Amino acid sequence: QVQLVESGGGLVQAGGSLTLSCATSGDIFSIVPMAWYRQALGKQRELVAVITSHDVTNYHDSVKGRFTISRDNAKNTVNLQMNSLKPEDTAVYYCNTAISPRAWGQGTQVTVSS
Repeated sequence: QVQLVESGGGLVQAGGSLTLSCATSGDIFSIVPMAWYRQALGKQRELVAVITSHDVTNYHDSVKGRFTISRDNAKNTVNLQMNSLKPEDTAVYYCNTAISPRAWGQGTQVTVSS
């Protein structure tokens, strides 16, 4: 069973940066595409960034050029480097598989003040 633990969120001013990290367990991590999602208050969860097992990446248009997803297969972690943060990036951020998401972790809150 895959477990996902997100960390690294916090409060930051607009224009600032944060790095989120996701620790995973389970034997599928290294062979499936992984993703970061976010859910703002009152909105549906949305896909933010995807990385395949071959490190091919794709991003939501709203974060292109500002966010970078990466993975460390040796450590079973997926990271999200977030730069030039905007108030509209405020949300709870989750990691999960990009296809057929497993049980969701608790996520990590990112709050960007204007």
